[in-house]
Amino acid sequence: MTKIHFITQGCSANVADSEVMMGLLKESGSDIVDDVAQADIVVFNTCTVKNPAVTDFNKNLKNIKEKYPNKKIVIAGCVPQSQPKEYSEYSKIGTYQIKNITKVVDETVKGNVVSYLETNDEGRLNLPKVRKNNLIEITSILQGCLNVCSFCKTKQARGNAKSYPIRDIVRHISQSAKEGVKEIWLTSQDNAVYGLEFDSNLAELLKEIVSIDRDFKLRVGMGNPKYMLAYLDDLIKVMKNPKIFKFIHIPLQAGSNKVLEHMKRGYTAEEFVYIVKKFREVIPEISIMTDIICGYPTETREDFEETIKIIKETRPDGINVSRFWPRPGTPAAKLKQIDGAEAKERCKKMMELFTTVAKENNQKWIGWQGKILISEKGKNNTSVGKNYAYKQVVIAEDIPIGQEVRVKVTSATPLDVRGEIVND
Repeated sequence: MTKIHFITQGCSANVADSEVMMGLLKESGSDIVDDVAQADIVVFNTCTVKNPAVTDFNKNLKNIKEKYPNKKIVIAGCVPQSQPKEYSEYSKIGTYQIKNITKVVDETVKGNVVSYLETNDEGRLNLPKVRKNNLIEITSILQGCLNVCSFCKTKQARGNAKSYPIRDIVRHISQSAKEGVKEIWLTSQDNAVYGLEFDSNLAELLKEIVSIDRDFKLRVGMGNPKYMLAYLDDLIKVMKNPKIFKFIHIPLQAGSNKVLEHMKRGYTAEEFVYIVKKFREVIPEISIMTDIICGYPTETREDFEETIKIIKETRPDGINVSRFWPRPGTPAAKLKQIDGAEAKERCKKMMELFTTVAKENNQKWIGWQGKILISEKGKNNTSVGKNYAYKQVVIAEDIPIGQEVRVKVTSATPLDVRGEIVND
């Protein structure tokens, strides 16, 4: 029995791909192990979105080769797909070919070096899975995206958008719920473009999913404002359904329209603000997540202050703050870069603002009572669940995963709210 250890980087789509590859390998008779020392083969499922991710992968690869020189290596995911000529000494499998992971592993065990980097995507639904968390199903609803952002390397790895059929997604989610899953995460490079190639959209998909007669909650992943505008009213309407977490991830990236145009994002800062306000008019308690890139090559200090202004106006509950990193082969990498210390300072200022805004947002939940499902263990014998607005609730008790409890929020931090169990 071949023993295989997975190291996964990147977004939830990458996590979902690893879960499918582990499921296929387990079904074929391999053993998935948590300890790298026990493994015959190490599979790196890689991310290429930022320089630090690639640096981290190369560091881990070097460390494992030095510590375990006889272990076989397979490199999967976005790095080999976007850089096919590199890492030629290792077996490689790209983002489109995860169904062939068993073939790659079998050949690698024999001492052969193989490469599966073709771009004929056959989908990844209704396949065996080994979930990281048995209560959470991460479902990819499409592969790729429609945008051509000037800074993005992931497009080279994932290609143009190809949505999976609604019936396949519904069957996949229904089966997952039957297996005991309680949270369904819809993921992709851009959920907002779902179904556009066959005259459908994300709102129509959500309507079909919430009609499934099983007990689960749905989390809607990231969607580009550019495409969300066309069906915004229908999306907000279906998001009111009690089966859907009151949570939406809408990336801003920059508050300056000049910078957004240079990034080729396809929307304005005003449109982002409009979308956020429309959601909050109908669902006031909705949690808004956004993304900000600090230090894009053409971003001036005045442009950055525009981003600060938008964040103060929209007050998102979560922000993924990233310093701009020039990714090889992208148009933005060819531009003159701003001073690294300046970019770092902008990130610091943005994080300070986020910390203040997020804590104030979370403090509004103090006194709230409701039910949460314990989905993971926290630090120091705490237990963690999410409320209906996807706020992370930390309980200072050791509660079994999968148990539903009624809680009262007693305090808040920028990242979560804290609570205690109360009797019904």
